[in-house]
Amino acid sequence: MDGRVDPARIARKAMALCDPDVCCFQEVAANFATLEGSAGEDQAGRLEQLFPGYSAHFAAAVDIPDGRGGRRRFGNMILSRIPVRQVFRHSLPWPSDPGVPNMPRMALEAVVEAPWGPVSVVTTHLEFYSAKQRAAQVECLIEQQAERAAHAPAPPARATGAFEPFARSAASILTGDFNMRPEDPLVARLLAVWRDAWALANPGAAPPPTFGLHDKRFESEPYRCDYVLVTPDLVPRVAAVRIDVAAQESDHQPVVVEFSR
Repeated sequence: MDGRVDPARIARKAMALCDPDVCCFQEVAANFATLEGSAGEDQAGRLEQLFPGYSAHFAAAVDIPDGRGGRRRFGNMILSRIPVRQVFRHSLPWPSDPGVPNMPRMALEAVVEAPWGPVSVVTTHLEFYSAKQRAAQVECLIEQQAERAAHAPAPPARATGAFEPFARSAASILTGDFNMRPEDPLVARLLAVWRDAWALANPGAAPPPTFGLHDKRFESEPYRCDYVLVTPDLVPRVAAVRIDVAAQESDHQPVVVEFSR
């Protein structure tokens, strides 16, 4: 909130919050000096260095030339210190909506070997300005979950190389900045498939806002748009969820979820 981009500070805050097994980051940029507060640093590469012992997985939704022979990239990142089986980079729909600013969006998925078995951790950053695009992206996330479940049965080990089969789990954790208010019908659409980890761990308690709390440039009234959702099979494993309302390392408040073994 001081207007300065500092990946090292973000890493320190993440480690101080909970010594995480898995971190999900949105709005990770490389070579984007035009972003406010950035000098064009490779944030994905820097975060990978700052989390030794973690595997780092970055996916750019925006990938454009910088005019000097290089590329500017902007997307999402997952860091995990528990083993990662597979990684998927899903482009989300981007239907034409010329009336508002918008950009390509994606969902990054890492299948991690949790203590209880494999689970897909997905992080995304949905469109802010275009309701049309955001609706299409929500439907795509739901379709991806159906595909994930269809792949869940262990395939026969009959191929090698790039065709080598890997079983996928129908269990998933969907995280990220959904860029919509809680009363948006699209939130209810997602909650028809996943469950809200906050509500599971804090029954009856109103969740605090995660956006616009310390930064009034985009919203005059703070609201919640950052979520961690889980598939029904993971509901018994949600042990605790908290939102750090004091943090000012970002314009969004961090969400911390603890799962039981």
